[in-house]
Amino acid sequence: MARDRNQGEDYVTPLKRLLIGLLVLCLISIFIVWRIDSPRVERFRAMVVDRFVPSFEWAMAPVTGTINLIRDFQSYQRVVDQNKELRRELQQMKAWKEAALQLEQENARLLDLNNVRLDPRLTYVTGVVLADSGSPFRQSVLLNIGARDGIVDGWAAMDGIGLVGRISGVGKTTSRVILLSDSSSRIPATVQPSGQTALIVGDNSIAPHIDFLENTDQVRPGDRVVSSGDGGVFPPGLLIGQVASDPGGRLRVHLAADYERLEFLRVLRNHGKEKINEPGGLISPADLSQNTSTVPVTDPVTEDGDG
Repeated sequence: MARDRNQGEDYVTPLKRLLIGLLVLCLISIFIVWRIDSPRVERFRAMVVDRFVPSFEWAMAPVTGTINLIRDFQSYQRVVDQNKELRRELQQMKAWKEAALQLEQENARLLDLNNVRLDPRLTYVTGVVLADSGSPFRQSVLLNIGARDGIVDGWAAMDGIGLVGRISGVGKTTSRVILLSDSSSRIPATVQPSGQTALIVGDNSIAPHIDFLENTDQVRPGDRVVSSGDGGVFPPGLLIGQVASDPGGRLRVHLAADYERLEFLRVLRNHGKEKINEPGGLISPADLSQNTSTVPVTDPVTEDGDG
């Protein structure tokens, strides 16, 4: 049995070699014929192509289908990439839309604030922020307006939305503003709508804390905080911010002013209120002269005696 198997292998091996040799010879012949530059050979090649190539369309179908499949896959991949890009652009457009809505609301608030006058006698001087000397120990900015513009120590400075600080130090052409976040800042305030009075104390953070509240139970996060005008430090009704609560439960103020973009500040001219030392100061001299000319003056003691 082993001998018959060896004989079979000896018969198959020469046959394989013969077939391989014939195949190589045919390929070499085709290569040589296809490389010969002769009119007769060219006609022969044309005849071969016309005779055999149309018959091989069925053999080329898988190749053509594979190529078309690859092209369709590449086209699908491009569509997927374009879809992802469109989704990213849509997300960006939504973000821009939200930013535009916020800017529109902020613009509306600014327009409302520009149309509101807290006091007809309260005017302002606008200055440009020259430098920011913020540090862990001092929070202040420098303005390009000073004594020549009539700036006085203690006047309030606003950024168009909320209170920023007060003037502390006036030069001829410059002045310094101590921000509400400075550790030396103490601002009397009123919490609305409860009407609770408090003191806004700076601690060199972006959110000063609220001290000396009469009743903390009546104050809620989100309540409006404005200047009270107590002590004549600031005019009453200036917006400071909103009540917020830190993780420790301590009440703080989320400032309305945008401290990250302080470019222009309005310094409010506050010449103070007229001091009345005598009860007669409530009536102006002009009104007094008119009243004395029209109303007869009688002695109250005499009237009481006659009555």
